[in-house]
Amino acid sequence: MDIDIIELIKYIFLGILQGLTEPIPVSSSGHLVMARELFGIEASGLSFEIFLNTASLIAVLFIYWKDIYEIAKNFLRYVFKKDRDIEATTDFKYVIYLIIATIPVGVLGFLLKDVIGDNVSIGFVGLMLLVTGTALWFIKNKSGVKRDGELTVKDSIIVGLSQCVALIPGISRSGATLVGSMAVGLEKKNALRFVFLLYIPVSLGTAILSISDIATDPMLDTLLVPYLASFVVTIIATYIGFKLLEGALTSGRLIYFSYYCFAAGIFAIMYQFIVLS
Repeated sequence: MDIDIIELIKYIFLGILQGLTEPIPVSSSGHLVMARELFGIEASGLSFEIFLNTASLIAVLFIYWKDIYEIAKNFLRYVFKKDRDIEATTDFKYVIYLIIATIPVGVLGFLLKDVIGDNVSIGFVGLMLLVTGTALWFIKNKSGVKRDGELTVKDSIIVGLSQCVALIPGISRSGATLVGSMAVGLEKKNALRFVFLLYIPVSLGTAILSISDIATDPMLDTLLVPYLASFVVTIIATYIGFKLLEGALTSGRLIYFSYYCFAAGIFAIMYQFIVLS
């Protein structure tokens, strides 16, 4: 199989871009739009984006596998063994809250699946990055006190609705849900965990529903090596991006992502009206 080095580099770049921008609050979908416009780099379609998103999912599963195991074990113990100790009860409720928070974006995403897409202008993405930056600015110094056992149905609904906003290209999913989680008073570490555990069912559902699309992707045969390379790179980059966000959140440097969104947003808007007009 002949490998086009330029093509391989392009897909590796897309993998790095997806991986780094998926966990940090700067909008991965918005950056893919910007990459397409600024560098003429075109992804192979929605199935490829979902393919990379699945790679990011694997990274998140790796990061939180211990938490997932404990939560699942306690949930099953609560349901089937009727063990109702504090740990089992807390994790049972936690799963319910995750499900409740997933419902709004699942319903809205299904209803608007033919309307929502990344076929938007770089200027629109810039405007949405300014919105993301502003939201991050407002929570820059916020430090909640709620822990997992103190979550409520109301909290999960608010976070779930905030995730719906991220259906708009240029609005960061992690940023929107992080703002929602911290707005309801979750402690930083617990907010981060809720944000990324909430990412799992949405991303997993999308991946499962898109298996046939990915398997029948006409580019898969000719671009198998670039696809696989971008997949591996995305997993690594997602892990790095998560650690960057975790470090910024715990050290009180979340505002730097706000600064970045402002800078990238202003640049994108200027590019739209100066270069493309």
